[in-house]
Amino acid sequence: MELLIFGAGGFGREVASWAGRARWAGEAFEVAGFIDDRAAVSELNGRPVLSLATAAAEHPGAGVVATVGDPRLRERLIAKALAAGLVPSAPLVHPNAEYDREYVTLKEGVVVCAGSILTVNIVVERHAQINLDCTVGHDAVIGAYATLSPGVHISGNVAVGSYSFMGTGAVTVNGHPGRPLVIGSEAVVGAGAVVTRDVAAGTTVTGVPARPRTTL
Repeated sequence: MELLIFGAGGFGREVASWAGRARWAGEAFEVAGFIDDRAAVSELNGRPVLSLATAAAEHPGAGVVATVGDPRLRERLIAKALAAGLVPSAPLVHPNAEYDREYVTLKEGVVVCAGSILTVNIVVERHAQINLDCTVGHDAVIGAYATLSPGVHISGNVAVGSYSFMGTGAVTVNGHPGRPLVIGSEAVVGAGAVVTRDVAAGTTVTGVPARPRTTL
């Protein structure tokens, strides 16, 4: 299946380096190029860098993933791509990532990078991003457009809200059956933070244990 990578930054180049080895429902991905209307170059790592208009014209109906960390920007890029006639990519999972295909649900546009492990009874909603060496425990939900930066560890019975962002090395404790630990929509968890209690929607937390960030 033909794949366009929206974003020619570092993460986009990382994803492009392995996407051709990924498979979904037995089909291989073929990386057709990057989409970046602001790029100053026409080629990166041997792949063309195209404007959105050119990409849509040359690759009609191709699948697209947006490889930017900011959840709301990712949503805007995907909306532009769909309006131009592209379609959401099937889930893009690194060959070295581990997940139980019977008990893990990955929605359209999801990216799961190398070294990540997803166990059982997990749902990863559309266009969420799971970066390098993350773990997601049992009975977890990762919301739409959420970002798990490298080395994030989500314990069992945790709900990560849509558009939330978890910085590098952030971790959570377990929730409980019927009472998950909740990281609210559009919350930000700072790098290295340890989340031991619910995080309200739109709140930024940092530290060990994680607490709302104060403004000096």
